[in-house]
Amino acid sequence: MEMKRPGPGCAVWETTLKCNLKCIHCGSAAGTPRSDELSTEEALDLVEQLKGIGTRGVAMMGGEPFLRTDWSSIARRIRELGMDLSLITNGFIGNPKTYEEIEAIRPDLVTVSLDGGTPETHDRIRGVQGSFAKAIASIDHFVEMGLPTGVITTVHKLNLHELKQVRQLLLGKGVSWQIQMATPFGRLTRDLVLSHEEYYGLAMFIAASQKQYSKKELMVAGAHDMGYFSSVLAPVQVKPWTGCQAGISTLGIQSNGNLSGCLALTEGFTEGNIRQKPLSEIWNSDEFAKYARNVKRAQLGDECKRCAYARMCKGGCSAVSVSMCGGLHKDTYCLHRIEEALEKNAAQRVS
Repeated sequence: MEMKRPGPGCAVWETTLKCNLKCIHCGSAAGTPRSDELSTEEALDLVEQLKGIGTRGVAMMGGEPFLRTDWSSIARRIRELGMDLSLITNGFIGNPKTYEEIEAIRPDLVTVSLDGGTPETHDRIRGVQGSFAKAIASIDHFVEMGLPTGVITTVHKLNLHELKQVRQLLLGKGVSWQIQMATPFGRLTRDLVLSHEEYYGLAMFIAASQKQYSKKELMVAGAHDMGYFSSVLAPVQVKPWTGCQAGISTLGIQSNGNLSGCLALTEGFTEGNIRQKPLSEIWNSDEFAKYARNVKRAQLGDECKRCAYARMCKGGCSAVSVSMCGGLHKDTYCLHRIEEALEKNAAQRVS
């Protein structure tokens, strides 16, 4: 098939749904592997196909990717073909050989999830006692190996109050810290999602941390669901927001070969399977991730449609918009929109 578009900057690959933790906020409700997960042969063929469409990097995640017995074979093939490799783990690593394999492969980034500043909070969220200690140990181990190391914190009402403690734990380690908001997919219940006020407070925390600490001390950034066109705060994301990147710079792959523009979206956004069609055919289809690739102003929600940033923003994060706002292109978790509401409320109080 003729190549119509550039390949994704990053393919986020759920290599297995098997997991040794049971996190409250897990969007895929991981634990038991899917009954139809890709075989080693199929996975290695998929790596070749990813290279074939021009994919620049692959992020291997789960579940817990290191519970897949052939993970290192997949990772090595990604490296051999010249694609960037990221490994995302919960840090609950019991086999010392796993560390040896990771060190030998030398990924471009290895990221550990840390969801609390205390063992009590992290272990409660992660569902297994001792997971905090193992996560901290893994972070320290990767840093000692000299590997580029990241930390992801997924924020909701159970851990918002411990961000300063998490920050203190990470300061001076030389890691990068990505902060993202939890959304009600999988196990997370809607009552644990941040309010607009809490969300804005989280953005303020990220902006303040970026201002207070050098990148050498602690690189802090908001994920795709944090930010958008504040007139008060400096941008909290690494790159300027240009709309949902599902199917544009990102590709989501489930462990059974299902494909979507983004793994943060629901099963209803699955658009093909590599067992049924070649990856190039699915990726280059005019129908793939049409909701993000071909957004028209008329498709935006009423508030977003009237916004001065509509053309650039395109209605915010699709995952947040679908899960919290009932449809695409009307994400209310938007700094610009929240600031407008705060200004309006303040004016009403004065009058």
